[in-house]
Amino acid sequence: MDSQTIIALLTLIALEVVLGIDNIIFITILAAKLPPEQQPKVRFIGIALAMVMRLGLLAAIAWIMKLDQTLFSVLNNDITGKDLILILGGLFLLYKSAKEIYHKVEQKEEDGLQKGAATFGSVLVQVLLLDLVFSVDSIITAVGLVEELWVMYTAVIVTVLIMLVAATPISNFVNRHPAFKVLALSFLLMIGMALLAEGFEVHIPKGYIYFSMAFALLVDIIQMKANPAKTTH
Repeated sequence: MDSQTIIALLTLIALEVVLGIDNIIFITILAAKLPPEQQPKVRFIGIALAMVMRLGLLAAIAWIMKLDQTLFSVLNNDITGKDLILILGGLFLLYKSAKEIYHKVEQKEEDGLQKGAATFGSVLVQVLLLDLVFSVDSIITAVGLVEELWVMYTAVIVTVLIMLVAATPISNFVNRHPAFKVLALSFLLMIGMALLAEGFEVHIPKGYIYFSMAFALLVDIIQMKANPAKTTH
């Protein structure tokens, strides 16, 4: 391995970890609708499905490259298979995030009533759709960043291992801090908008998105330290 390959590998792992954390947060929010004993199972299955999808898409690398072929045009914009997936995925994230924020802010459901309101199967289907959105986005990013297939496989496997280790701590933290849950949903809302814009060939620099997310997270952590009673159950 030369230095450029190592840098590309570390960069790809960093990007995959960011997407993986977003994946865990959304899976946690969806799993919170189930009884406590079923939540770890949903999280594990969701992360396992994410790994299977990413490795499967890497194996179908030729098919991924064909997603750049134009399917149809909308308002003089050529829509490819990749664009269509990003648009549908962005709309899915926007809908789910906005819906969860509405229920959280308006407090339409009591804590005890919300758990069990969804079935294990329905939550698993939503997790599957979520994994598909993040998997396609991450693999397309990987294909555009590096050429060596082993680098892509290594980044995906390392990221999934990190997700497995970090899933429980992240889930516990999100569940303990309602304010952070709203912030996390807002992040997913932003990512959904970015995916939607990218699907229409409006490229938003990811550095801007990550910086704004990091700044908002820092402010929220400071607020948690200043008012711990208001940010925890």
